[in-house]
Amino acid sequence: MSSRSSSSSALELELQKEVKRHEVALDELSCLSSSRSVYQKNGNLFFLTTAKKVKIDAEKQLDHAKSELAKIRSQT
Repeated sequence: MSSRSSSSSALELELQKEVKRHEVALDELSCLSSSRSVYQKNGNLFFLTTAKKVKIDAEKQLDHAKSELAKIRSQT
């Protein structure tokens, strides 16, 4: 049972870090104009797109990470 709790706490810590990374990315993107061109990493490649599109994608990733974190916290 303790190995399960340690693995869930490690996963929770990783998800907390991921949430923080997405929050920082959103803060950085909010400083740019929505029409500004930025590079977005997709796999091993970078694609030129607008800051608005990247911000929408970052918000989706943040929401997903937060829901996964809430799911783990509800299980413990």
